[in-house]
Amino acid sequence: MLAGKRILLIIGGGIAAYKCLDLIRRLRERGASVTPVMTRAAEQFVTPLSVSALAGEEVHRDLFDLTKEAEMGHIQLSRVADLLLVAPGTADLMAKMAGGHANDLATTLLMATDTPVMMAPAMNVRMWDHPATQRNLVTLQADGVRVVGPNAGDMACGEHGPGRMAEPMEIIAAMERFFDVGPLAGRRVLVTSGPTHEPIDPVRYIANRSSGAQGTAIAEALRDLGAEVVFVTGPADAARPNGVQVVEVQSAREMHEAVMGALPFEAGVFAAAVADWRVASASDAKIKKIGGKLPVLEFAENPDILREVAQLTDGRPALVVGFAAETNDVVENATAKRARKGCDWILANDVSPATGIMGGAENAVVLISDGGAESWPRASKRAVAEKLAGRIAEALGAVVRAPGPWDGARGRGGE
Repeated sequence: MLAGKRILLIIGGGIAAYKCLDLIRRLRERGASVTPVMTRAAEQFVTPLSVSALAGEEVHRDLFDLTKEAEMGHIQLSRVADLLLVAPGTADLMAKMAGGHANDLATTLLMATDTPVMMAPAMNVRMWDHPATQRNLVTLQADGVRVVGPNAGDMACGEHGPGRMAEPMEIIAAMERFFDVGPLAGRRVLVTSGPTHEPIDPVRYIANRSSGAQGTAIAEALRDLGAEVVFVTGPADAARPNGVQVVEVQSAREMHEAVMGALPFEAGVFAAAVADWRVASASDAKIKKIGGKLPVLEFAENPDILREVAQLTDGRPALVVGFAAETNDVVENATAKRARKGCDWILANDVSPATGIMGGAENAVVLISDGGAESWPRASKRAVAEKLAGRIAEALGAVVRAPGPWDGARGRGGE
């Protein structure tokens, strides 16, 4: 996958920079060429001599180098690569990338390129969890930057948690997936996930027990087949998938707006457990408990997102897949739901408490289509997702094709 690929490696200033030495070696073992760029901070952790010796190329360090500009300008340097890799992606580099800064060679290269960018973040756990870093992460992913890691574990600073840079072989695997254009390359797919929260007042809401794990797994499986995935999620417990466009919502009406705004897409997988009803007039102030008097809540019906998309007359997706979480008469109820909604497929599952499926790590589904009901054996949610993604690729008649210059940036997702 990497043979003959040209990688522009931007090394940030963090202790994890030492991993780049092994990363360079492993990239070159696989036939890739590595052009290294180091920030001034990176030179405090690894030496340009070490990096240059392993890469077999001179390290680029200065934005204003008249000799280099005469031979190859910094803009050209960023455009001859097949992929720009930022490792480690420090909090400072992430902030500069998200803000569009270009005040040194590394950030100028990132601003001046139309080449896909991958980043392996690494920083202290508190820095990673900081709201500013998380905002920057969302911005970068929306801009098409693929993110690998970070991993959780012990830090050089003595703390423990997410923030460790992904290991060199993990980064290699993500790069190989990026260059291995899958059968859904260039296909735009939408996945909804998680519960919705319907407010009662500013501190209370109505929700359900969906963890969002199945939706995340589906988005990752479609991404790994090369699809451009729009992931619309409610406030789920499950981690958001990397390398996809993530749209965060709270209520069913917000999810409806996000889905309709994402059209057109070729396939929609509606795995979210959307609340059927909302409080008709949510209170602007906390409802007080007064003298044992019980509040009376009036409900209104939420938009039926699955039915609306499935019954579009103009711009309907080629494939619309719904989910039916049932506690009894699973196949019968799901078959009736498919008919009401007008979707192509329904994945039905039994979420009664005895199954442990709602919020659990496994799932057992029945695929209901024009061909009838097909039971799938109980398996991990990831395995179910991979099987569904394969079926979607078959249904769309997906074929592997040569990628365009931005297929990777918009469609691969990487990791």
